[in-house]
Amino acid sequence: MKKTTKDYLFVFIQFLLFGAYTFDFFSPLAIPNYMATLGMGIAIIGLIIAVLTVFELKTNLSVFPTPTEKAVLLTHGFFRFSRHPIYTGILMFVFGYALNSYSTYKLLIGVFLLIWFYLKSIYEEEQLSEKFKEYKAYQEKVGRFLPKINS
Repeated sequence: MKKTTKDYLFVFIQFLLFGAYTFDFFSPLAIPNYMATLGMGIAIIGLIIAVLTVFELKTNLSVFPTPTEKAVLLTHGFFRFSRHPIYTGILMFVFGYALNSYSTYKLLIGVFLLIWFYLKSIYEEEQLSEKFKEYKAYQEKVGRFLPKINS
């Protein structure tokens, strides 16, 4: 599928937010030390999820929301639990590291990144639904960022 201006805009703003995350402007968070330690654990788990998902994607990997021409729909591995496990891993890292750093600013950037990944995933899923007829059924079974709890 051909990349559009929207694809480039999503990626550009995403990387602006990543860049903004490297700074810290606000007063530190007043949280107990165990929360900072918990944050580091969440960050490490998120990093592991993101990295392992990159390996699962292989040639499907792209920073752009529009799938590549040769893309195949993955529904195994981390994709059994989340339709966007790289976003999940990145968000876990961002929020976990923000806690570990006692950083109000990094938490705020994390919120913006969560919103941006949500918007990007909506567009991405429109593209995936066009490319894969079975995507709608996959959406019904698997959560966007977190596993669905089926009752």
